[in-house]
Order: sequence, then C-alpha cells, then structure tokens
Amino acid sequence: MVFAGVLVAGAATGSFPDTGPADASGRRTTAGSARTAPRHEDVREAAAEAMADGKSPMEAAERAVSRSGDRWGAVYSEGEYQEFQEALDGQYTGVGLWARRERDGRIQVTRVQPGSPAADAGIHKGDRLRSVDGAKVDGRPVTDVVSLLRGDAEDAPAGTTVTLGLQRGTRAWTRILHRARLSTDSVTVRKLPDGVTVIRIAAFTKGSGDAVRAAVREAPPGAGIVLDLRGNSGGLVTEAVDTASAFLDGGLVATYDVDGAQRALHAEAGGDITRPLVALVDGGTMSAAEMLTGALQDRGRAVVIGSRTFGKGSIQMPTELPDGSVAELTVGHYRTPSGHAVDRRGITPDLEAGPQALQRAETVLAGLGDPS
Repeated sequence: MVFAGVLVAGAATGSFPDTGPADASGRRTTAGSARTAPRHEDVREAAAEAMADGKSPMEAAERAVSRSGDRWGAVYSEGEYQEFQEALDGQYTGVGLWARRERDGRIQVTRVQPGSPAADAGIHKGDRLRSVDGAKVDGRPVTDVVSLLRGDAEDAPAGTTVTLGLQRGTRAWTRILHRARLSTDSVTVRKLPDGVTVIRIAAFTKGSGDAVRAAVREAPPGAGIVLDLRGNSGGLVTEAVDTASAFLDGGLVATYDVDGAQRALHAEAGGDITRPLVALVDGGTMSAAEMLTGALQDRGRAVVIGSRTFGKGSIQMPTELPDGSVAELTVGHYRTPSGHAVDRRGITPDLEAGPQALQRAETVLAGLGDPS
C-alpha cells in the first residue's frame, strides 16, 4: 500500500491508552508516561550534549538507543514521527496506488483506491509503473517507490504534483497527478457465497473498532465471521480493544506493565458472543493484533487458525529530543488474559494452516454453527 512502509514501522511499536500528562511539546504520551524511564533520560542527555557540541542530536540518540540493547528502541525524525501519527489516524498523503515488484523487477499496480488521484487519472489494477518524476523504478524496492510517490524527500504536502510513467500492454503514457490526503481503509469486508462474512483488518488505525462493529451488525443473523489479522502489524491498542468489544461481553482483554506498574485493559459489555468466530493469523500478525488474538483465544471466543504470530508484546514510550526528533524505548510488556507472555514467543494457533487458511476457516465455521 502507498503508505505501508510508514505504517509498518510506526504501528509496530504499539500505542497504549494515555494515562499520563502531555509532554513539553503538547504531544500526548503513552501509558505510564507519568514516570519517565531512565533510558529516556540517557538518550535525551546524549542528544543535548551533541547539540551543544554542534553535532547531530539524532545521530547521538541513535547510538545511545543502540547501546541500550532495546530490541524495539528507535529514533525518528520529526517528519517521520508525524507521518506515523497520521498513518495511525487513518490518513496519508499520496495518490492512492498499491503496488508490488514482480520477479522480473517490474513494478505493477495491484490496487487503485476509489476516488483517489490515481483513479481519477484512469490508472487501473495491472498497469505497470515505469517511472516517478522521471526516475525509473524497475528493480527498486517497493518502499523506495512508495517514498517517491509520497514525495518523502521533499516532505511534499497534499496538492503537490508527481509525474508517473505508465504502461498497459503496448501502450505507454505519462500522467501528472496531484497528491491528496486520503483515508487508509484499514478495514475491508466481504461476504462469501456460503454466507460467511470476512472482516480483514490491515492495521488498527483510528475508527477500526467502529468499522468492525458495523460489519458485525450488518452480517446475516447467525452467520459465521472470519476475522482476518494476517499481516496486521498492530497500531492503536484502543482500537484493538474496541474490536474485542464487538465479540466479548466485557471482561479482560490484556494486562500490561509500565515501569513495573500493573494495568489492565477491559472490553465493553454488549458484544456479540454467540456468532461463530474464526481468527486468521500468520507471522506478520504483530503487537495489538496479537493482543486481540490472545484475548479471543484465551477466553474461548474464537478458533485461531494459521501460523505462529510474530511475538511483539512490548510497549514503547515516546520522548521528544532537543531537535524535535523522537526516541521510543521499551518500558513494559503485556500478557494475554491467561497470563501468556507474547514478546519473542508469539501466539500459537489452535489449528495450523498455510495458504488454505480461509478454506479451513469455512470448514471450522460450518462445524460451529449453521452459517446460512
């Protein structure tokens, strides 16, 4: 997806409910931020000393984070961090293209977002993307192509232009598009011929929980649901809890600690607890998506099908550095309702399945209840 590189990097950190005050910049911090972890102090001091010496605060912070041994610690420029926040808000700046690199190195359009600049320009799925602003893209990583489309190097805002070289069959042409602010559409819904509703959540961005609740309400009465979390890199934990609330009648979703202080997350009462439910997961299921999976599995609400999840069960807290960049360091970990630690372990599905996971889910749902 056009903003995928940003979302994967930003959402994987996880974002827990805000229980602390805003920091000096006004940016809201994550849970447990009332007490700053000592490592954050070290990173800030390293950045401040570098700035005083006329050196790069961001580079000094990156070295300090590397020395900490924090698996998920990272330092982002001010612009990168703002992009992460925008992605989690369910928006991005771009042209509305999804693309992939083929085995021969060619970049092919795999989806065009309806109503986007790309759709308005008549670009279709299957078209070949040959160049961006005159730069050939064959053989380049998709993340580089995404960056060119977004105009990351120039921090290009909505309204700026980008020139695309395209090909469809033997026809080659050029289009000038204006970048726009677009929604990510992280939740998609489709109904299978047997009546099963498939709800795919690509990431937990703002509004994901409401979208899932709406899909559950609109599903045929008594019909089974497949919650597809494969490749979901995480995102806003509040949205993951809202999603859990669609299938649970209150109760525990997860426990977590921040600097040693124990906290808990609970679902709201009133969810649909009778509808047959299967959750699909794989090695790309991370963070908040693992938390949701663990809650549904531990509480006996869903049959989990697929392969072992990634194993990202840690919590990061951001802190702003003197030059406006942001450091994130791990301050705690979460556990599933039964006390299962997810970090580095992941979640083992109830039934192993590969490419045929969806077909196996339909078989399971048929045994759990009549989907008609």
